[in-house]
Amino acid sequence: MDVSGIVGPQVQADGTTSRFYLGRAAEQIVGELHGRFYEQTFRGRTFSIGSSTTALSANTISLTATTTPIVGLWNPSTSGVNAVILQAGLQISVKTASTTAPGSIVWAASIGNAALTLGTLGFNRKSLTNSGGLCKGFPGGVALTGLTNNLVIFEGADLVGGLALTTALIPATAELPAYVAVQNFDGSLIIPPGGVLALLNTVSTATVSVASRLLWEEVAI
Repeated sequence: MDVSGIVGPQVQADGTTSRFYLGRAAEQIVGELHGRFYEQTFRGRTFSIGSSTTALSANTISLTATTTPIVGLWNPSTSGVNAVILQAGLQISVKTASTTAPGSIVWAASIGNAALTLGTLGFNRKSLTNSGGLCKGFPGGVALTGLTNNLVIFEGADLVGGLALTTALIPATAELPAYVAVQNFDGSLIIPPGGVLALLNTVSTATVSVASRLLWEEVAI
């Protein structure tokens, strides 16, 4: 079978048999036809969970079953899939009355959990319904009830906002604008069956609000 290529652009009609497109260093040149998550989404394997504006609290910094993560995900132990994290997003709104910043934004995880009782099936990015998936998402304000093993913080999140801004110079009737950040995992983090992933802050505050989003693919194992 001939697997050789041709150096330089080609213009081909539909139905034509063609050779690989090569660069001048004999490298194969590949271009995306659709968006990078199109194939997984078209096959009904990508899901998300998100929240509207949610105030942070003492429970968004804890590591136990009472924790209400900013956003979270549980892969049931009997799911038969890996939850492959693709992307996370965060909006942060800091109120002027705040005297306590929320601290760092961090990722925490736990394994060996078989009996969480809350959570919502992920939003299917193809059907636009909360159906077709096996993992359960935790939007803001929903506790990890039934968590067997405490969460462990494993890294800081690449999600930053107006956390470092001082409110001292802002009028009392004003509010700092929301800041938006996105962290692209692109499959570099996998939540196995029984695993839990949670986005947390580290200092208790009740005057900072957030909106969040977590995107993942469910891959059979």
